[in-house]
Formats: sequence, structure tokens, C-alpha cells
Amino acid sequence: MPALPSSLISSLSCAPALTVPETADGLAAALADLPDPRARRGVRHRLPVVVIAAVCAVIAGSRSYTAIAEWVADVPATTARALGIAPDRRPSEAMIRRLLQALDAELLTTAIAVWLAGKTATVDRRAIAVDGKTLRGSRTGDQAARHVLAACDQTAGTVLASTDVDGKTNEITRFAPLLDQIGDLR
Repeated sequence: MPALPSSLISSLSCAPALTVPETADGLAAALADLPDPRARRGVRHRLPVVVIAAVCAVIAGSRSYTAIAEWVADVPATTARALGIAPDRRPSEAMIRRLLQALDAELLTTAIAVWLAGKTATVDRRAIAVDGKTLRGSRTGDQAARHVLAACDQTAGTVLASTDVDGKTNEITRFAPLLDQIGDLR
């Protein structure tokens, strides 16, 4: 089966001339400074490789850790190599789940947002839209659904930053901390 056309690398690449390895290396470099929560002993897959594969799987429609692992297992060998995964030794569902659950979500969001901001087209005037949304499917039996406030670059259509809005506050109080996450607001 060929690689899914909705993978992160093909979807987020602004320049059509970029190849898969060049684009993956750019995201890998952006994720390289993330602290790895795992012990050094027994690490078989580098953190950026697993995160990139998970992001590609989610963009391709995976909605669970099992679906992410199935996407990684089913991707063609050439795509796996381009992502930095050995075709004969792919990450398991348990390893993906444990790693993603242990990662600092804010650091991961910031690293990806910085990378995406670098991929956006440069324009004289930048329009950023800010909107709050309740995340569908995030409510559990005893917890209310998560509500987030996000800032989106309207030209590129990318989310530049997001922050949680808990039940004790509102979007107005989270607006300034959201804008603090965006680097250059000239």
C-alpha cells in the first residue's frame, strides 16, 4: 500500500520541491531539544522519530494509540526509512503510548509551533485569528470536556499556539498568555 497522502510531511510542506527526508529533518531538528522522559538504557527509537511518526498517523486519521501503531506498522518501508524508522524494527503500541503520555505537552506544542511558524509564507502584514473551542470527544464520565484557546495564522492556516481554558476561568484571561507563546508579533 502506498504512503497516505495526508501524512504530515506532504501536508505541511510549503514548498513542493522539498523531499520527504528534507522536510522530516526540519521537524526532527525542531524536536531535537525536547527532553526525552525515558531512561537511556534500552532506547531503540529516537524521540523525534516516534513523535514525527505519531503526528503523521494522527493527521492521516488515527484517533488512538493502537491506530497510531497500526499506521506505523503499515507504512511502506521507503516512508519508514524517510521518517527514520528501521523497516524491520518499528515502534510498538506500548512504547508509543508510554512515550507520548510521558512527554511534556507544552514543550511539544511549542516545538511544533515554532517549526510550523518557520514554514509559513512571509507576508508584509500577518493576520492571526484567536478562537476558543471545546474539544469533541474529550469529556469523560466524571470530567468536563477540555476547552482550548488557539491562535491561527490565517495565511498559512496553521495553529501557532494554544492554551487550555479550565472551568475556573474564561478565554479573556487566557488571551495574553496565549499571545506570549507566539514569538514575533511586530
